[in-house]
Amino acid sequence: MPVAESPDDALLRVLQLASPALPIGGYAYSQGLEYVIEQGWVSDLNTAVHWLDGLASRGLARLDIPILLRQYAALEQGDMQAVATWNDWLLASRETAELYLEDSQQGGALLRLLCSLEQPAALDWPRGEPIALVTAFAMAGWHWQTGSRQLALGALWSWLENQTGAATKLIPLGQTDAQRLLDRLLPRLPGAVDIAARLDDHELGAGLPGLAFASARHEHQYTRLFRS
Repeated sequence: MPVAESPDDALLRVLQLASPALPIGGYAYSQGLEYVIEQGWVSDLNTAVHWLDGLASRGLARLDIPILLRQYAALEQGDMQAVATWNDWLLASRETAELYLEDSQQGGALLRLLCSLEQPAALDWPRGEPIALVTAFAMAGWHWQTGSRQLALGALWSWLENQTGAATKLIPLGQTDAQRLLDRLLPRLPGAVDIAARLDDHELGAGLPGLAFASARHEHQYTRLFRS
């Protein structure tokens, strides 16, 4: 059974899930940003904002986040088959081996953490079955009754913080410019959730050829700091 949380407790649970201290290895991934910067597609604050805004509005808002919202609703209805179906749909949408491994490895790490916390949906997940990160997020959010919108904002913030950290190391951005990047992109995250919430099932899907190309080339990049 889900745990009834006060609004304050629910907010703190979202912060717990979005924290870089969550032991799922998010810091190890750049989603191809390392190759993008090497090629000069992103080279400063403005180009970083443009790149990340595109990933959020044309990728996460149209694939990961609407699936997260659907899985949260399915968990509320006790429909684990729908949760599993959307999980498989999302993983099948990953366009490169790196992006698939990034998603399934982080999802698996969060699943193991949730199992250690004895969350029922996590304990019931079939052993050895790949799980996407947002699927495990949905399980945790539903168990702690965070609300789907707050959970979606937390997932977006976690992604943006990791990408900002990668950009800070790779461009490199100074700490002040990193905060400027967050200042420009944070106000756009609620709009990404709004997009996700109004999409019908047949509208789901992300077409980001630049991301796919960068991720595929990053797999063979000569020197790199990040796993993807």
